[in-house]
Amino acid sequence: MKTMLKILNATVIAAVVATPALSADLKVTFAKSNGQTLLPENASCVSTGSDKSAPGPNKSPAVSWSKGPKGTRSYALTMVDPDVPADFSLFNKADKTIPKDFKRMEFVHWVLADIPATRTSLTEGMDGNGPSSSGLPLERTTYGRRGQNGAGGGNLKDGPHGGYMGACPPWNDERIHSYHVTVYALDVYQLNLPDIFTRADLLAAAKGHILASGSQELFYTLNAKAAK
Repeated sequence: MKTMLKILNATVIAAVVATPALSADLKVTFAKSNGQTLLPENASCVSTGSDKSAPGPNKSPAVSWSKGPKGTRSYALTMVDPDVPADFSLFNKADKTIPKDFKRMEFVHWVLADIPATRTSLTEGMDGNGPSSSGLPLERTTYGRRGQNGAGGGNLKDGPHGGYMGACPPWNDERIHSYHVTVYALDVYQLNLPDIFTRADLLAAAKGHILASGSQELFYTLNAKAAK
């Protein structure tokens, strides 16, 4: 948990990026979820008996999406939590609670570009399978090219940090966090991206190339008293 807080304090950056207009929809589904709840096995922090938290399995979720329209050459995927409290000094304090209406910011949990058009699913644990302080290499894989998640902020201040980074909301937060998984169908095989790229870079490079998109929300909290 201390490592997670250090990462958040050092590198979470609120990125305001305009999402391009979309011409069609993709259906995004999760194999093991009920369609609403992010499972503990997909989180990087899990609840303990004391209503606090401990490190979680941090397995990337099994996700699939409907086939893109004619002309689809690749896909891209992102996962974002828009509900991160903007004041990290309040995180996990036994004598404080974070109000539901407290100021929030984004944290990027997952970025994949250049997913082959022949692929419409990722199995559980494919892009993250266990706690990791340094993440996975920012490299091209058989299922896509990894981008920098929120732990690195894209500036490499704490080093490159790719792959899936599971949910870890503060256990004293009164708001249930939402995790937006979005898949884009693109008309190019590879996006024009820098060697180290962020979600913002991906969306900028995808502008004018998006044929369709679909998104699904999952919810997660460590606070039994939290509400949406």
